[in-house]
Amino acid sequence: MYRSHTNGELRLSHKEEMVTLAGWVQKTRDKGFMIWVDLRDRYGITQLIFDEERTPATVMEKAKSLGREFVIQIKGKVIERESKNANIPTGDVEILVEELEVLNQALVPPFTIEDKTDGGEDLRMKYRYLDIRRNPVKNKLVFRHKVTMEVRNFLSKQDFVEVETPYLIKSTPEGARDFVVPSRMNEGQFYALPQSPQTFKQLLMVGGMDKYFQIVKCFRDEDLRADRQPEFTQIDCEMAFVEQEDILDTFEGLTRHLLKEINGVELEKFPRMTYDDAMRKYGNDKPDIRFGMEFGELNEVTKNKDFKIFNEAELVVGIAVPGGASYSRKEIDKLIDWVKRPQVGALGMFYAKYNEDGSFKSSVDKFYDEADLKAWAEKTNAKPGDLICVLSGETNKVRAQLSAFRMEMAERLGLRDPKTFAPLWVVDFPLLEWDEETERYHAMHHPFTSPKVEDIPLLATEPGKVKANAYDLVLNGNEIGGGSIRIHDKATQATMFDYLGFSEEEAKAQFGFLMDAFQYGAPPHGGLAFGLDRLVAILGGQETIRDFIAFPKNNAGRDVMIDAPAKIDDEQLKELHLKVELE
Repeated sequence: MYRSHTNGELRLSHKEEMVTLAGWVQKTRDKGFMIWVDLRDRYGITQLIFDEERTPATVMEKAKSLGREFVIQIKGKVIERESKNANIPTGDVEILVEELEVLNQALVPPFTIEDKTDGGEDLRMKYRYLDIRRNPVKNKLVFRHKVTMEVRNFLSKQDFVEVETPYLIKSTPEGARDFVVPSRMNEGQFYALPQSPQTFKQLLMVGGMDKYFQIVKCFRDEDLRADRQPEFTQIDCEMAFVEQEDILDTFEGLTRHLLKEINGVELEKFPRMTYDDAMRKYGNDKPDIRFGMEFGELNEVTKNKDFKIFNEAELVVGIAVPGGASYSRKEIDKLIDWVKRPQVGALGMFYAKYNEDGSFKSSVDKFYDEADLKAWAEKTNAKPGDLICVLSGETNKVRAQLSAFRMEMAERLGLRDPKTFAPLWVVDFPLLEWDEETERYHAMHHPFTSPKVEDIPLLATEPGKVKANAYDLVLNGNEIGGGSIRIHDKATQATMFDYLGFSEEEAKAQFGFLMDAFQYGAPPHGGLAFGLDRLVAILGGQETIRDFIAFPKNNAGRDVMIDAPAKIDDEQLKELHLKVELE
């Protein structure tokens, strides 16, 4: 055997035992007559000692040749360290080495394999297999495994069955662009990689599986924003004979279980908020409710005051920044510059200082007196010492701009504590959203989402007002899961396709298999999918998912380690009946 113990295992209770260890050389310290080597594996570090008075000369000579990241095996006796190291669990002992074998030599790594490394992100991604040896990355992957196992255990105890669904499927218009795979045996035809197992899990409900889950890879060929991957992992779930409340109770239970088992946090029932309220109060549908700064709509207290900008605005809205009244004019100007950045897009920002003595000082004093500004304070819940920041313009744009500003100020003020968890259900989403480019409605979630029963008559007259039987689970300002009650009868599904602009022939060509299945007794069903990558990151106290993925891709969708995507040779193209033409 290569080892009798791991490098994180030995304690004083093992003193005088003969052991066999294996691992990587973390570092060496050569004093000539004595050499110390830190030996590392996944479990920890054990110090080895080579002493010319007690170690065979041939072994001593080998030890002098060891370099960083050499893979070695040693045999020796556990002894008590004279100079103990309280920073590592094995710090009370060391191994007096009697035998040494170099299993594999190593080049000098391009960056230090330590918690604080000298390697930049691009370099570490290129040598990801080395980066994984570092504790910060290794521990995140172990943490991901722990979360995944808790998910599997919880759902299995709730009588869910894990079922695998295909990766090579048919391309369907579900939102994002598909990754396509040419079929060698079917000339001119293509598979697609699934954006989600949506139709398959619905077919499993038709098949009577009742409770399904799968921890599954999904693929979307879309432009990458920061911290988004072209392939990602979902905890995909579906249940039959359920209503919305059943779904929310089940997966709130799962989330509570994870928070308790992983983070030691126990929470009461999760609050709920409608989509409309989320947009009105926070400007987005995944609000971070760990802190306040709710929006205050100011139209009724700013209009008709001879200030043209506010008079002509569709929406005037503000927030109160805690303690902001102490900001200097220079600091406020920097905040105004921040909202004017292209990424935010505001034309400017107005402000009013609510001074500690109860007085006001604003950038619009020429148009608004103290009584007016007091009304601003009431609308935004501002207190003495706060800074009221106001944006105006077209409703949707202004809400998005102020939402970005709210999050930025919360970050600067230290209000987004990663150890505090604030979950929220957002419900009653619109079923459809208007697309200006195509000049037609698109499904806000997907075409299988059921409308609220009471809103179905509105489809014919005011489709934009129809609410969906859909819900998102938000945690600390991030959407970690979402789902809906599905349409389960052919007639309603056909109506939905009609409103989405599908002809009967197009609907049959794309989703005929599902429509046919509905004719054979489909039960009422619904589900939810968690984004595992982001869920794990948030439970781990971070919002960046990349380090919780073993082999991530960069922001251009490239794997710089294996250099993918890459060209294929002409022979492969010929087999696939493909020709590459680059413009």
